[in-house]
Amino acid sequence: APRPGPRCLLLLSLLLLLLLLLPAPELGLGSAHAEETDWVRLPSKCEVCKYVAVELKSAFEETGKTKEVIDTGYGILDRKASGVKYTKSDLRLIEVTETICKRLLDYSLHKERTGSNRFAKGMSETFETLHNLVHKGVKVVMDIPYELWNETSAEVADLKKQCDVLVEEFEEVIEDWYRNHQEEDLTQFLCANHVLKGKDTSCLAEQWSGKKGDTAALGGK
Repeated sequence: APRPGPRCLLLLSLLLLLLLLLPAPELGLGSAHAEETDWVRLPSKCEVCKYVAVELKSAFEETGKTKEVIDTGYGILDRKASGVKYTKSDLRLIEVTETICKRLLDYSLHKERTGSNRFAKGMSETFETLHNLVHKGVKVVMDIPYELWNETSAEVADLKKQCDVLVEEFEEVIEDWYRNHQEEDLTQFLCANHVLKGKDTSCLAEQWSGKKGDTAALGGK
């Protein structure tokens, strides 16, 4: 058979180069869920809002106990009172909202629990058991190195990341609640009425029953 000429070899080389430069077809999960695997299930918007509301309630409760009065600097000439209660001040709102998402890094992933209750503070029962075994001298072999057992999980890191976005996007809603609607439940006001309006809100009713692998709905038996 005749050997290919130089022109034919050049065309073949260009074709091969073109194939190498073309982007590979996407397989499996779409780009929006590329970080999710069988082992990693990132928090839903419902879960994020639920725990943002939980921590906002907690932070406002903690900061609402003081009787501190902030000196605004006004009223010096007319000698009238120039102070404002910290509990009603803009400063309290700013301090709470600026630090709220960092509080979510105190959460851990409890894979033995179902639903949104997989996020909770403290060490999960699974890792607590494993730590106890190690302390007793039992050799525990896992895919995750021992020194990484207490590191922030991908799910919790994403919880904090989504919180930053949510608080910025719904800043005015949180401010409106703080100024005008504190008598209303914050989870209902922020999540059900605004963030998740028209979307799935089922996780808001989930409450940890205290039993392994069990999730009870608020108001349920």
